[in-house]
Amino acid sequence: MERYLNAALTADMDSKIILLSGPRQSGKTTLSRMLHKDHQYINHDLAEHRLMLREKSWDRKKALIILDELHKMENWKVWLKGVYDVEGMPPSLVVTGSAKLAAFRKTGDSLAGRYFHFRLHPIDLKEALQHTEFGAAETFERLMHVGGFPEPFLRGSRSWYNRWKRTHVDAILKDDLLTLSSVRDIQSIETLIELLRSRVGTPLSANSLARDLQKTRNTVQHWLDLLEDLYVIFRVFPYHRNVARALLKTPKFYFYDNAMVHGDAGTRLENLVACALLKELHRAQDVEGGDLDLHYIRDKDGREIDFLITRDRKPWSMIEVKWTDAAPSANFKRFLAGETLHRLQIVGELPQNSSYPDGLRIEAARDFLAGVQFGAVTG
Repeated sequence: MERYLNAALTADMDSKIILLSGPRQSGKTTLSRMLHKDHQYINHDLAEHRLMLREKSWDRKKALIILDELHKMENWKVWLKGVYDVEGMPPSLVVTGSAKLAAFRKTGDSLAGRYFHFRLHPIDLKEALQHTEFGAAETFERLMHVGGFPEPFLRGSRSWYNRWKRTHVDAILKDDLLTLSSVRDIQSIETLIELLRSRVGTPLSANSLARDLQKTRNTVQHWLDLLEDLYVIFRVFPYHRNVARALLKTPKFYFYDNAMVHGDAGTRLENLVACALLKELHRAQDVEGGDLDLHYIRDKDGREIDFLITRDRKPWSMIEVKWTDAAPSANFKRFLAGETLHRLQIVGELPQNSSYPDGLRIEAARDFLAGVQFGAVTG
């Protein structure tokens, strides 16, 4: 199936190096191969391909060279910069990997000005409706129960997903994780993942997780950073007008794989909405250059709004997620009352959408997820 970044990558790959990151098995290699039929695929994990990289002996008559897992090469950024500066384009260069660029800040010379970075997310309802034959109801059920990674999503089988998940997590922990760091306590990281699975959408501090795991706070914080770099989890921080203070406050954790979530339907829906919001925000940032961020709001009494989207560092949209409760949340009036912004309550099971004079909208989850869009330009 065609992916949502296809057009953007095609438009930019003749002028810049494309760095394409995202969760393992989210479809990066498949998407890269779709960009041009006349391509050569080189994977650093294969010995014969590593020799080709060292000798720089790929076919320069190809329109596109795909370099997979290049970040495992020592000083890969310096190497890639040299190739680009000496040879330029064509052929186009697409570099794929399952870890964030932030994980490699200390690996050498900068590629600044030579690349565009895109983040590929798993399939969501909006993308599935555009590029598959599944209807909204079936797509929603698949996303809730087997997640949006292409293989299990297209299969639609929970038992198949369970077998896929075992090998997927194992590869992340025993291959990708060891590539990024010298971590050897894999069992404790597995336990950390299990703790997070049952606490999705709940503010969690590294201190509390450290107590549960009987590890130091710094150790657990390091593990959380690694899991985020590997696109296993992502953090949503509370909103504060002072960005530095916000980052010091307790984040909430969500999984890129929605089927990893342990919890009721409401919790899984909140995670699904979080994934769709982050995917659209990343698309707006990577494709349009937008300045958007995802937060939540919570006061000292525990009253909360699940998500706040900021645009150009200013509050733009508040979103609350419920499974069956269609009554407007009282918390909309408690936070940012003087601000002009969108207020939306998303409900999993809702017979009819509705709007109110104060601008609040109550919308069925499937309707919202089918059309979620936050462009870079204020409007």
